[in-house]
Amino acid sequence: MKKKIQQPKKDDLGVNEPEATYETVSTEIVDKWNPNKPFHGTQEEWWEHFHEIEKGKFTPLEEANKKFEEWKEQYLKSRL
Repeated sequence: MKKKIQQPKKDDLGVNEPEATYETVSTEIVDKWNPNKPFHGTQEEWWEHFHEIEKGKFTPLEEANKKFEEWKEQYLKSRL
């Protein structure tokens, strides 16, 4: 089922001219995740999102700190 969402057309308008015309865009384009737009959802959607993240690769804090220190040393050496 495709929903239609209206978005303003991309025409050049004058500074004080209101934009009154819209074109429809399918939700297939709108539903794609964009990191520059905030995620609004229900509590259940947030928990589902967090559980998906938790299923991913996990690095213990000590190991992450060790890798960071190694990277930092290499980075500082390469800057000299």
